[in-house]
Amino acid sequence: MARYRGPQTKIARKFGEAIFGEDKSFEKRNYPPGQHGNSRRRGKKSEYAVQLQEKQKAKYTYGILERQFRNIFEKASASKGITGEVLLQLCESRLDNVVYRMGVSPSRRAARQIVNHRHITVNGEVVNIPSYFLKKGDVVAIREKSKSLEVIENSLANRNNVYEWLTWNDETKQGTFVKVPERVQIPENINEQLIVELYSK
Repeated sequence: MARYRGPQTKIARKFGEAIFGEDKSFEKRNYPPGQHGNSRRRGKKSEYAVQLQEKQKAKYTYGILERQFRNIFEKASASKGITGEVLLQLCESRLDNVVYRMGVSPSRRAARQIVNHRHITVNGEVVNIPSYFLKKGDVVAIREKSKSLEVIENSLANRNNVYEWLTWNDETKQGTFVKVPERVQIPENINEQLIVELYSK
């Protein structure tokens, strides 16, 4: 499966919530897409269907492909701690997600592009791998020649979310991955236990 590049509102409608952030189109039509999307005659979902939908929601939210997501789950399973919680913590530790959380880009999709195009440094070295896992204390910065990019400037100007596990300095255009977030600090509406149950079958 290739990375999904279609309309994000369609995916948000599929899950019944704006998983990609504020979306006016979703607010107008917050029912499933398709010919029968607005009808209420839908049967009860099986346990497997509910678990699968939760996994798909997490994958779309973080923009991760199936094989990558499976690898992250296996890494979480081998780690100490609650598997579901560690899974989300690993997703939050990805460079593209941190660039998005810091307000450098308006979306995770845009953050992946910014990282791919070599606009971001980690501890002073250019890193162009969106799936790069950050460690406690890593410093993420915008490259000197990229600081004036319009998309980055616009995103930083509209930055309004503050996360306890990240710091950001507007003057130097750099931030620090202070620590791995705890589950209660991760704002995503994902039931990670359902994902663990699905993969554990």
